Amino acid sequence: MIKTNTPTDSATGSGVVSPAAGSFNELPLSPRLQATLRQLDYLTMTPIQAASLPISLAGHDLIAQAKTGSGKTAAFALTLLTNLNPRRFAVQGMVLCPARELADQVTQEIRRLARSADNIKILTLCGGSTLRPQRDSLEHGAHIVVGTPGRIMDHLERRSLNLEALSTLVLDEADRMLDMGFFDDIAFVAGHCPVGRQTLLFSATYPEGIERLARQFMRRPQEVKLLEQHESGKIRQRFYEVKHDERLSAVAILLKHYRPVSTLAFCNTRQQCRDLLEVLHAQGFHALTLHGDLEQRERDQVLIQFANRSCSVLVATDVAARGLDIAQLEAVINVDVTPDPEIYIHRIGRTGRADEDGWAFSLCSPADRRRVAAIAQMTGSEPDWHGLGALQSGNDSPLVPPMATLQILGGRREKIRPGDVLGALTGEAGGERKFTREEVGKITVTDQSTYVAVARDVAHEAARKLSFGKVKGKIVKVRVME
Repeated sequence: MIKTNTPTDSATGSGVVSPAAGSFNELPLSPRLQATLRQLDYLTMTPIQAASLPISLAGHDLIAQAKTGSGKTAAFALTLLTNLNPRRFAVQGMVLCPARELADQVTQEIRRLARSADNIKILTLCGGSTLRPQRDSLEHGAHIVVGTPGRIMDHLERRSLNLEALSTLVLDEADRMLDMGFFDDIAFVAGHCPVGRQTLLFSATYPEGIERLARQFMRRPQEVKLLEQHESGKIRQRFYEVKHDERLSAVAILLKHYRPVSTLAFCNTRQQCRDLLEVLHAQGFHALTLHGDLEQRERDQVLIQFANRSCSVLVATDVAARGLDIAQLEAVINVDVTPDPEIYIHRIGRTGRADEDGWAFSLCSPADRRRVAAIAQMTGSEPDWHGLGALQSGNDSPLVPPMATLQILGGRREKIRPGDVLGALTGEAGGERKFTREEVGKITVTDQSTYVAVARDVAHEAARKLSFGKVKGKIVKVRVME
């Protein structure tokens, strides 16, 4: 369902329309933006784009509820770029994100869409990097900034960020920012923005705090709500009834039987994440966890290893996993049944993307029956119940991820690019043989390190080749991340 609100005297009004896909040609976008969309093969709008863009391009404040991966970034990026005056070298657009990795993804997407425009400068302002280079970049001017609330606050307090010219404020993954306790930070940032700005709020779920944000910081917002729907058959859902104290061992049984290459396991608490990780490690699984106690550098490394398929299982809470968009995710396991059916739908929607099929397994105690019934009512389907007993005879050999990750000490600061690393691995120098392109996977360059996925059976040989050779004319230190 898509719900759009018509203006009323309250913070939001109500009204209902039906979703309709359409062409970007129908929108009042500049010829340059239209040309860029055609070059990027953005031909037909996704449901969230079709529902939200006519509202935001007309200048209205907007609350949009849609899942990650639905095309929402392009929806607000096109509005940001349309509202921009390229000749005015001042911050006119700002996107607040809950985490650095999401901010990086948003920045990349806006740059792609802005590539045909005149010298539009977009900066990422996040923690985990020193303030001085960001401050220096701001002194040279920027049109759009994308950042986390804490780092944006730092720049505002130091007066290195001026928002007097801001025309568009975007709150991306607003529900996750609220989960992380950022309400006061958002209020601080919004208080430094011009009163007459346009505010666009995007959220996967609709917690109570969203209405509070709307009342305090938005002007008669219209609402668009897309309940997540999955193609029939693309995500195969199975429910397993287990005793509460059997949940963690049940995860290992499912993994050994179905043997997915990549699995995202959801727990309701950080402690259960730690307990499950311990169980999986004891049984030989390559597993990592995401939780709020990790430093940004550690979090980045976990995400990189999981995304490049050198880790079989990522164990996370909903808060830690928000904003993740992992390609080729074969399975999702609900270690706990969430009390919110929308959260369930959001969880399982991480698998079965694009042309891929996916599994969604849920472990349920008898006390969870009511929650499962609520999920069935929302999804309009009967739960497919199975017993773990039939899986006991599965393959007991451990899952081994196809790739391993090499960490090179040196990144953007040393001006290393992915092509430099690929050339060092596939070239003649620095080892007895050249590695093929098929043996080298995803290459990620950060400020201080570079991470390269290689086929697991050649990982140590590849590390030796890089260590004995040179990357960008320099000797580098390399290690295999275990």
